[in-house]
Amino acid sequence: MILNTKGISILILAAGNSSRLGQSKQLISVQGKPLLLKSVQEAMDTQVEKITVVLGAQAEKHKKVIDTLPVEIVINSQWEKGMGSSLKVGLKNLTDPSSQMEAVLIMVCDQPFLTAEHLKNIITCYKKTGADIVTSFYNQTRGVPALFKSNLFPKLAQLNDAEGARKIIQTFSGFIAEIPFEKGEIDLDTPEDLKRIISGS
Repeated sequence: MILNTKGISILILAAGNSSRLGQSKQLISVQGKPLLLKSVQEAMDTQVEKITVVLGAQAEKHKKVIDTLPVEIVINSQWEKGMGSSLKVGLKNLTDPSSQMEAVLIMVCDQPFLTAEHLKNIITCYKKTGADIVTSFYNQTRGVPALFKSNLFPKLAQLNDAEGARKIIQTFSGFIAEIPFEKGEIDLDTPEDLKRIISGS
Protein backbone atom coordinates (compact mmCIF):
# COMPACT_ATOMS: atom_id res chain seq x y z
CA MET A 1 0.00 0.00 0.00
CA ILE A 2 1.33 3.43 -0.96
CA LEU A 3 1.51 5.83 1.96
CA ASN A 4 -0.50 9.01 1.52
CA THR A 5 1.83 11.83 2.57
CA LYS A 6 0.07 14.68 0.81
CA GLY A 7 0.25 17.88 2.87
CA ILE A 8 2.74 16.40 5.37
CA SER A 9 6.17 17.90 6.04
CA ILE A 10 8.87 16.72 8.44
CA LEU A 11 10.86 19.05 10.68
CA ILE A 12 14.09 17.64 12.11
CA LEU A 13 15.59 19.50 15.06
CA ALA A 14 19.37 19.00 15.15
CA ALA A 15 20.74 22.31 16.42
CA GLY A 16 21.97 21.42 19.91
CA ASN A 17 25.60 21.28 21.00
CA SER A 18 25.39 17.99 22.95
CA SER A 19 26.88 19.64 26.04
CA ARG A 20 26.10 16.74 28.38
CA LEU A 21 27.45 14.15 25.95
CA GLY A 22 30.76 15.94 25.45
CA GLN A 23 30.82 15.32 21.70
CA SER A 24 28.56 15.94 18.74
CA LYS A 25 25.66 13.47 18.92
CA GLN A 26 24.86 14.35 15.31
CA LEU A 27 28.15 12.75 14.22
CA ILE A 28 28.07 9.62 16.40
CA SER A 29 28.14 6.50 14.24
CA VAL A 30 24.98 4.39 14.47
CA GLN A 31 24.63 1.40 12.14
CA GLY A 32 27.73 2.59 10.32
CA LYS A 33 26.65 6.16 9.60
CA PRO A 34 26.46 9.52 11.44
CA LEU A 35 23.27 9.72 13.50
CA LEU A 36 22.20 12.92 11.74
CA LEU A 37 22.49 11.22 8.35
CA LYS A 38 20.59 8.16 9.58
CA SER A 39 17.80 10.34 10.99
CA VAL A 40 17.43 12.29 7.75
CA GLN A 41 17.42 9.12 5.65
CA GLU A 42 14.69 7.58 7.83
CA ALA A 43 12.63 10.74 7.27
CA MET A 44 13.29 10.63 3.52
CA ASP A 45 12.05 7.03 3.34
CA THR A 46 8.54 8.25 4.23
CA GLN A 47 8.39 10.11 0.89
CA VAL A 48 6.90 13.26 2.47
CA GLU A 49 6.70 16.36 0.32
CA LYS A 50 9.24 18.45 2.24
CA ILE A 51 11.88 17.91 4.93
CA THR A 52 13.50 20.78 6.78
CA VAL A 53 16.52 20.24 9.03
CA VAL A 54 17.42 22.88 11.61
CA LEU A 55 21.11 23.07 12.45
CA GLY A 56 22.85 25.34 14.95
CA ALA A 57 25.97 24.37 16.91
CA GLN A 58 28.81 23.26 14.59
CA ALA A 59 26.42 23.91 11.72
CA GLU A 60 29.00 23.78 8.93
CA LYS A 61 30.43 20.47 10.13
CA HIS A 62 26.97 18.92 10.42
CA LYS A 63 25.80 20.38 7.13
CA LYS A 64 28.52 18.47 5.27
CA VAL A 65 26.94 15.20 6.39
CA ILE A 66 23.61 15.89 4.66
CA ASP A 67 24.20 18.68 2.12
CA THR A 68 23.89 16.31 -0.87
CA LEU A 69 20.43 15.14 0.22
CA PRO A 70 17.14 16.65 -1.06
CA VAL A 71 16.29 18.41 2.20
CA GLU A 72 16.17 22.07 3.14
CA ILE A 73 18.76 23.09 5.72
CA VAL A 74 18.03 26.05 7.98
CA ILE A 75 20.58 27.50 10.40
CA ASN A 76 19.34 28.75 13.76
CA SER A 77 21.97 31.29 14.83
CA GLN A 78 20.28 31.52 18.23
CA TRP A 79 20.23 27.78 18.92
CA GLU A 80 21.57 28.34 22.44
CA LYS A 81 18.16 29.70 23.46
CA GLY A 82 16.71 26.21 23.37
CA MET A 83 14.73 23.69 21.35
CA GLY A 84 11.69 25.95 21.08
CA SER A 85 13.85 28.49 19.30
CA SER A 86 14.89 25.94 16.66
CA LEU A 87 11.35 24.62 16.33
CA LYS A 88 10.03 28.09 15.56
CA VAL A 89 12.79 28.79 13.03
CA GLY A 90 12.02 25.53 11.24
CA LEU A 91 8.26 26.01 11.32
CA LYS A 92 8.57 29.50 9.88
CA ASN A 93 10.59 28.07 7.00
CA LEU A 94 7.96 25.41 6.32
CA THR A 95 4.88 27.63 6.52
CA ASP A 96 5.53 30.17 3.79
CA PRO A 97 2.47 31.91 2.29
CA SER A 98 2.30 29.45 -0.61
CA SER A 99 2.43 26.44 1.70
CA GLN A 100 -0.33 23.86 1.39
CA MET A 101 0.87 22.05 4.49
CA GLU A 102 -1.81 20.45 6.62
CA ALA A 103 0.46 18.90 9.26
CA VAL A 104 4.08 18.79 10.40
CA LEU A 105 5.86 15.80 11.89
CA ILE A 106 8.49 17.00 14.37
CA MET A 107 11.44 14.78 15.19
CA VAL A 108 14.85 15.07 16.81
CA CYS A 109 18.09 13.47 15.67
CA ASP A 110 19.17 11.70 18.87
CA GLN A 111 16.80 8.71 18.93
CA PRO A 112 19.00 5.94 17.46
CA PHE A 113 16.16 3.40 17.29
CA LEU A 114 13.87 5.61 15.22
CA THR A 115 12.80 4.02 11.93
CA ALA A 116 10.97 5.17 8.83
CA GLU A 117 8.35 2.54 9.70
CA HIS A 118 7.50 4.36 12.92
CA LEU A 119 7.25 7.69 11.11
CA LYS A 120 4.98 6.07 8.51
CA ASN A 121 2.78 4.67 11.27
CA ILE A 122 2.35 8.18 12.68
CA ILE A 123 1.39 9.58 9.28
CA THR A 124 -1.00 6.69 8.58
CA CYS A 125 -2.70 7.21 11.95
CA TYR A 126 -3.16 10.90 11.18
CA LYS A 127 -4.61 10.23 7.74
CA LYS A 128 -7.04 7.66 9.18
CA THR A 129 -8.15 9.58 12.28
CA GLY A 130 -7.59 13.27 11.54
CA ALA A 131 -6.19 13.64 15.08
CA ASP A 132 -4.92 17.09 16.08
CA ILE A 133 -1.77 15.44 17.42
CA VAL A 134 -0.31 11.98 16.80
CA THR A 135 2.38 11.37 19.37
CA SER A 136 4.88 8.62 20.02
CA PHE A 137 4.37 6.75 23.29
CA TYR A 138 7.25 5.24 25.24
CA ASN A 139 8.31 4.82 28.85
CA GLN A 140 4.75 5.68 29.95
CA THR A 141 4.87 9.11 28.38
CA ARG A 142 4.05 10.95 25.16
CA GLY A 143 6.84 12.49 23.15
CA VAL A 144 8.48 13.03 19.78
CA PRO A 145 8.36 12.16 17.00
CA ALA A 146 4.96 13.78 16.99
CA LEU A 147 2.70 15.12 14.26
CA PHE A 148 0.79 18.36 14.69
CA LYS A 149 -2.16 19.42 12.56
CA SER A 150 -1.98 22.92 11.06
CA ASN A 151 -4.55 24.32 13.52
CA LEU A 152 -1.82 23.95 16.17
CA PHE A 153 0.87 25.83 14.23
CA PRO A 154 0.05 29.09 16.08
CA LYS A 155 0.60 27.33 19.41
CA LEU A 156 3.92 25.93 18.21
CA ALA A 157 4.95 29.41 17.03
CA GLN A 158 4.22 30.82 20.49
CA LEU A 159 6.37 28.35 22.44
CA ASN A 160 8.99 29.79 24.74
CA ASP A 161 12.47 29.35 23.32
CA ALA A 162 13.42 26.85 26.04
CA GLU A 163 10.31 24.69 25.53
CA GLY A 164 9.88 21.86 23.07
CA ALA A 165 6.84 20.38 21.35
CA ARG A 166 6.19 18.18 24.39
CA LYS A 167 4.86 21.25 26.19
CA ILE A 168 1.91 21.38 23.80
CA ILE A 169 1.40 17.61 23.96
CA GLN A 170 1.16 17.81 27.74
CA THR A 171 -1.29 20.71 27.86
CA PHE A 172 -3.49 20.02 24.82
CA SER A 173 -7.03 18.84 25.56
CA GLY A 174 -8.12 17.96 22.02
CA PHE A 175 -7.88 14.74 20.00
CA ILE A 176 -4.51 13.07 20.57
CA ALA A 177 -3.63 9.65 19.14
CA GLU A 178 -0.66 7.56 20.33
CA ILE A 179 1.70 5.26 18.45
CA PRO A 180 3.91 2.94 20.57
CA PHE A 181 7.63 3.50 19.96
CA GLU A 182 9.80 0.70 21.30
CA LYS A 183 13.05 2.07 22.74
CA GLY A 184 11.88 5.59 22.00
CA GLU A 185 13.04 6.68 25.44
CA ILE A 186 16.64 5.93 24.50
CA ASP A 187 18.41 9.04 23.30
CA LEU A 188 22.01 10.22 23.35
CA ASP A 189 22.27 12.92 25.99
CA THR A 190 25.06 11.55 28.19
CA PRO A 191 28.16 9.32 27.92
CA GLU A 192 26.16 6.66 29.79
CA ASP A 193 23.51 6.72 27.06
CA LEU A 194 26.21 6.19 24.46
CA LYS A 195 27.68 3.23 26.37
CA ARG A 196 24.23 1.62 26.49
CA ILE A 197 23.86 1.96 22.73
CA ILE A 198 27.30 0.53 22.04
CA SER A 199 26.78 -2.39 24.44
CA GLY A 200 23.30 -3.04 23.07
CA SER A 201 21.69 -2.91 26.50
